[in-house]
Amino acid sequence: MASSENGTSSQSLCMQKFRLYETRSMFYMLGRDKDRTYWRVLKIDRSDPSELNIREDSTTYTEGQCSELLRRIHEGNLSTGGLKFVTTCYGIVGFVKFLGPYYMLLITKRRQIGAICGHSVYAVSKTEMIPLPNSSVQCSIADSRDENRYKKLLCTVDLTRDFFFSYSYHVMCSLQKNLYDTQTGLVLYETMFVWNEFLTRGIRNHLQNTMWTVALVYGFFKQDMLSISGRDFKLTLIARRSRHYAGTRYLKRGVNEKGRVANDVETEQIVFEDVPEGFPVQISSVVQNRGSIPLFWSQETSRLNIKPDIILSKKDQNYEATRLHFENLVKRYGNPIIILNLIKTQEKKPRESILRQEFANAIDFINKDLSEENRLRFLHWDLHKHSRSKATNVLLLLGKVAAYALTLTGFCYCRVTPALRPDECVNWPSSENVDNGNFFPQNHCENDNEDSHSLERNHIGGNGVANGNHSIKTPKLQRGVLRTNCIDCLDRTNVAQYAYGLAALGQQLHTIGFIDTQKIDLDAPLADDLMGFYERMGDTLAHQYGGSAAHNKIFSERRGQWKAATQSQEFFRTLQRYYSNAYMDAEKQDAINVFLGHFQPQQGKPALWELDSDQHYSMGRNGQTNIDDDGRLADYTKPLTF
Repeated sequence: MASSENGTSSQSLCMQKFRLYETRSMFYMLGRDKDRTYWRVLKIDRSDPSELNIREDSTTYTEGQCSELLRRIHEGNLSTGGLKFVTTCYGIVGFVKFLGPYYMLLITKRRQIGAICGHSVYAVSKTEMIPLPNSSVQCSIADSRDENRYKKLLCTVDLTRDFFFSYSYHVMCSLQKNLYDTQTGLVLYETMFVWNEFLTRGIRNHLQNTMWTVALVYGFFKQDMLSISGRDFKLTLIARRSRHYAGTRYLKRGVNEKGRVANDVETEQIVFEDVPEGFPVQISSVVQNRGSIPLFWSQETSRLNIKPDIILSKKDQNYEATRLHFENLVKRYGNPIIILNLIKTQEKKPRESILRQEFANAIDFINKDLSEENRLRFLHWDLHKHSRSKATNVLLLLGKVAAYALTLTGFCYCRVTPALRPDECVNWPSSENVDNGNFFPQNHCENDNEDSHSLERNHIGGNGVANGNHSIKTPKLQRGVLRTNCIDCLDRTNVAQYAYGLAALGQQLHTIGFIDTQKIDLDAPLADDLMGFYERMGDTLAHQYGGSAAHNKIFSERRGQWKAATQSQEFFRTLQRYYSNAYMDAEKQDAINVFLGHFQPQQGKPALWELDSDQHYSMGRNGQTNIDDDGRLADYTKPLTF
């Protein structure tokens, strides 16, 4: 790890603003912290178009020393044009190579969208792709038709839509993991929720730090101030999409052989009180999960059939991939794993019901090898059937399921010091004061290259600890997770996640001391506020995976929207989703595969658009070296069937 001359570890530095300069042979990037107290210099060689040559100056400079350094560099390069300013930026997204030179991806504009424990969270507003070699070094292929097509393809992954990051808070991890984990930024980039892991791999390996790059999370982030009983609190809703087995609706279904499922999303709801700056703050977090049914199944994209048949593969008789998926969930969240399956139970023409029965068989098969304590809790509830019945209050029933799940998993609650850094441990009370029934989590932030190590499980009594004249509530920890799915994990799933969020919000606000009961009524104004959060999240995730806003019939009816208007809106969204899936998803999938490094172009090998759509797992048969969905070199000596 690089360090400065005065011994400051580069890993402890947090730089937030950068200026890029160029000479004929080098790029110089200057980075500084928020308070302009220290400055660092990164040097990027421009002389070799095929190699990534990056060096970090080990010195920590002052602003004046930086100005003097730039002056000397300019004078030393006057014969070839001197030193020129290129752009101001806010972090490196990564480096990418197609058929020609390397390109550097930069964030050139950002906007703050929230803050957690005093740590700002930003969205990307503008990016720029800069070729590393200068014009005299660039080879002819840099302007070739295929090279330009790859560049255009990568740019269709719009980083200004639904990508977010933080310099000082590990936004790829839940609050609970941030408080307990001591993993470095290097390891955290390899977690499943950092979408530019592949793009940053080269610079991270060169420098052994993450000072110059930002870790981009893809999904949804919304924060707002709400109030209840005259007291203000901040509500934050975060959805993190997995980069593993990622893609579009019909091109990514079910599970792959590593146990990764399509549309795997971690949803976190964070609540904290609005207190003056500098004071300790009570904060609470609850996490839930959504993901495709973990079986080998698919649907053919069809321009003729708006509802193509579901094809169930029989190749995994022992449900090994399904087992791997749930083992991964246990590593991430601990036990129990509660599965809420919302698909149809009976149909005139069997579609969803085929998966329902097979999913039940898989859970029964897996549970035979598990202890009673660790068995998967499987709940079937046909939301479509119940939502058609006027006698059934769907949200009320889902709220009861949510309350049951919360009694099993609990949620995270604690008091934190101002501006708590994610690599510092909170000062928890001694072990005898941990809340009854709450356990230390089995998992830390997931590292896909190493097994997650566990904290010792403790089960200890105690109702509080006196701190001077003030009674401090004991911390609570979530252990286990509710995993919800329908067919697409978009529409019905989002309604269930709202019901869970509302049940959790009541308990979170009660624990913080804002309300006397643990329940928020469905007719309360706060329930409507929360519905707005989940409705917007549902629309955002549905656009990303399905190509249209979510079907929000239950939400619309809850608000008393005119039935004919709701039906018209739902029909339009069905058509929009159908058009996107049939005509646009193939290119979107290609762009995702290039961005995530699942396909890496090579000279003399077939181009991505010359292969069948989404066949990057079998591209090795053409002699290409690609990266699999865990970021390792794929082994193509064995036949792969996905």
